[in-house]
Amino acid sequence: MLYLIGLCVILFAAVIILAFKIYLMKKSAKEISEGFAEKLQTDTNTLIDISSSDREMRALADSINKQLIILRKGHHRYMQGDKELKTAITNISHDLRTPLTTICGYLDIMKRMEKPPKIAEYLDIIDERAELMEQLTEELFRYSVILSEESAGESEEVFVNQVLAESVSGYYAVLTKQGITPNIRITENRIVRKLNKTSLSRVFSNLLNNAVKYSDGDLAITLSDTGEITFANTAKALSSVEVERLFDRFYTVETARNSTGLGLSIVRTLAEQMGGNISAEYKDNTLYIRLVFSEKPVP
Repeated sequence: MLYLIGLCVILFAAVIILAFKIYLMKKSAKEISEGFAEKLQTDTNTLIDISSSDREMRALADSINKQLIILRKGHHRYMQGDKELKTAITNISHDLRTPLTTICGYLDIMKRMEKPPKIAEYLDIIDERAELMEQLTEELFRYSVILSEESAGESEEVFVNQVLAESVSGYYAVLTKQGITPNIRITENRIVRKLNKTSLSRVFSNLLNNAVKYSDGDLAITLSDTGEITFANTAKALSSVEVERLFDRFYTVETARNSTGLGLSIVRTLAEQMGGNISAEYKDNTLYIRLVFSEKPVP
């Protein structure tokens, strides 16, 4: 009888010890999990520390710390390389602007001079290509400037309905020239968001320009009662894979005309700087680009 009682006491003590050890391991695992998440979110050189003295758990923490150091070094290299790339793009595009402007100026002078018809034809071709290069270089420069800024500029309460209508009106001639008559549906509800008006206009302008490049002749623009903005157009030449990469910088679809692949990348950058979200979907040969800005309380 005493033997059984002693055995029960030993088993009970073992269970208590085991339960306590499991509790300490769970506590250490939680400390590691929370510490790892914190280190990823903050730019700090501190490492994960745990309160447990358990050898295995401390070894796990040390192993994660070693990987964290490697990850942090890689992140710093990426940030430095990205910064150097932005600086290089800015400098290159800036350096190209001056000679291109000079070339266009001299071409304009030559076009006014008396010359054989064949020379005039060649000059027109050169002038067209030089103007295109000037436009693309300007887009590259603006993109590099946008990337170097942490925000889209000073925010204000913007009447989205009006900005969208003005953007479409200003682009109407370009659309109709390409045989596109937009179907516009803008809610009568006042959609007010705290945004940078100039950046929002640039977003709409680039989305309209994208429709010119990819549309098969139609364009539907919708501003819903909830504030969701949708640009939809038929684009049979696109594929789902291409649509997934539309917002990648320097990515161009072969059918796009006069494109650096920066237009939609600029849209995404500006939208995110203003706290918005943009997405693309390809369904039934139709490209849908949806843009949503979080609602701000308006007094």
